Amino acid sequence: MVKSDLSRDSLGVRLRSVAFNIVFYVNLVVFLVAGSWLLLAPRAWAMAGLRAWARASLWWLDVICGLSMEVRGQEHLVAGACLCAGKHQSAWETFALVSVLSDPAIVLKRELAFIPLFGWFALKFRMITLNRSAGPQALKGLIGQARKAALAGREVVIFPEGTRRPPDAPPEYKPGAAALYLGLDLPCVPFALNSGHFWPRRRMIRRPGTVILEFLPPIPPGLPRREFQKRLEQEVEAATTRLVAEARA
Repeated sequence: MVKSDLSRDSLGVRLRSVAFNIVFYVNLVVFLVAGSWLLLAPRAWAMAGLRAWARASLWWLDVICGLSMEVRGQEHLVAGACLCAGKHQSAWETFALVSVLSDPAIVLKRELAFIPLFGWFALKFRMITLNRSAGPQALKGLIGQARKAALAGREVVIFPEGTRRPPDAPPEYKPGAAALYLGLDLPCVPFALNSGHFWPRRRMIRRPGTVILEFLPPIPPGLPRREFQKRLEQEVEAATTRLVAEARA
């Protein structure tokens, strides 16, 4: 199925994909450079700028490539602080989630914080950085940063597999989501999506259609680690399989 997905892209899709990628990265550079004054402004202003950039990117994606977004299950989002954990298939969700959630604190790999301007903004937004080479200390630092975000009433967002995975790849859930669930003692809102079908990782193709982002019923706090891990993986994977099949249909 993946092979046929990759081989069916027409010349028009490829050309529109190239056009969008140019606009996308120009838009990003303009935001980073022209909006650099936001580094000295209140964080709320900087977050407003980030949301504006995310929505502009989604708009360009729809206009140029015919790729829109549908959000399902927003009634499952918890008012105030919560943990959001779900699938990571492409770069799409890294900015699409910003346009949907009220004040997300997204877990990022620490290396991104060292990129000039981009990393400075990540720190300004008070995103959560994870030093994956630090071993057990990495989880302690992760929980500490997440607790500060939760105290501010923010949604803590983590991709449990730690990296982008193709739609048909077997799940590889890392311990970070479970560590946050136990350390924060907050409800966890799982989410599933099918972005990898339309925006394949490591490829420049952007296919027309509708990316579906679906929030699932919250998992209440207090479950044992293994029970939470099993429930999170089962619910996210089942919903993701359904959404990917819907996209391919």
